[in-house]
Amino acid sequence: MNQVARRLAVGLAGFCAFLNLYSPQALLPSLAQEFNVGATGISMTMTASTLAVALIAPFTGVVADTLGRKRVIVCAMLALIVPTVMLSLAPSVEWLIAGRFVQGLMLPPIFAVTIAYIGEEWPASEATGVAGLYTSGASLGGFSGRFITGLMTDLVGWRGAFWALAAITLLCAITVALLLPRERGFVRSENIATSMRQMLQHMRNPQLLATYAIGFGVLFNFIATFTYITFLLAAPPYSLSATLLGAIFVTYLTGVFLTPWVGRVVARFGRRHFVIGVIALWIGGVLLTLAPSLPVIIAGLAICAGCGLLCQAVSTGYVTITAREARSSAVGLYVTSFYVGGSLGAFIPGLAYEAAGWSACVALVVAMLVLMGLVVTLLWERAPAPAA
Repeated sequence: MNQVARRLAVGLAGFCAFLNLYSPQALLPSLAQEFNVGATGISMTMTASTLAVALIAPFTGVVADTLGRKRVIVCAMLALIVPTVMLSLAPSVEWLIAGRFVQGLMLPPIFAVTIAYIGEEWPASEATGVAGLYTSGASLGGFSGRFITGLMTDLVGWRGAFWALAAITLLCAITVALLLPRERGFVRSENIATSMRQMLQHMRNPQLLATYAIGFGVLFNFIATFTYITFLLAAPPYSLSATLLGAIFVTYLTGVFLTPWVGRVVARFGRRHFVIGVIALWIGGVLLTLAPSLPVIIAGLAICAGCGLLCQAVSTGYVTITAREARSSAVGLYVTSFYVGGSLGAFIPGLAYEAAGWSACVALVVAMLVLMGLVVTLLWERAPAPAA
């Protein structure tokens, strides 16, 4: 029962973080209209949160390596309620962006530290599988945040949608506090300075650097795809409502079903070969979104979501296995790279979309996927990861 409880708590931590992180995505066309800004301007609500995550993530790891795991995770989940309420009160787009930035500051202590907890509390043979379970919770949270805000916006307005997210976040925080056991495999750093030195040592590990590059590409592609597809689908001939735009994120649920199996598949085919195959499939998925048919576009988005979440599960599991000490700061650096990619994925494709439409966004995503494939082929091949 204890094993079930802590696995559930890990999944809920991922759910809570990603419930909030991408929640405005389905609302962007509506918010752009209300605040009278363009696609690039309103996408700053996405950039703000991902930039905040990127800035704070390494230092979160340093603090957690000193203070411990559960304490940091639960406190961050409770603190996340405050900026979520701030969003519901936003009188301007600037307030909305500021609230999203503060919200982003609260997220690394949840997911970066949870991943480190996985690496320390489960043996290496199980870590990738548990990371897959965490990613399943994250993908369910990503879908739920977008769907709930879209549905609630059509029912009671977007302000009520953020109140609903705040209430769900409170419930998740209480449940994790009750179910997550205190860490047992945690080795406390001597002090903050020691933890900082350990973090810098991670920057000398070529396998970690290569994995950080993959993380950068994963979120760049996710944000580019799922942010700007909403503008395409909100416009004629599709003209989808906020609820229907939120519903397209049901494609995220592919990750719920796929990622729990990632440990077994990696053990059978090898980490490098598996990720190369996933990237190739991902390219095919994003190209499907160029079709003029809504069902084909949804199928392409489902492939993109599944492939991205599989890459994320493998990469995060690899970080926890590769880093022999100060795992929180190692994961923190991965999270920084991941969300720097997300920040650029929210901004650069916006310029491309306004200049040349959706096809330009697709071209950027394909180029990034090709680069990711090269990194995996050339760098992961030289020093393969230990078997998960």
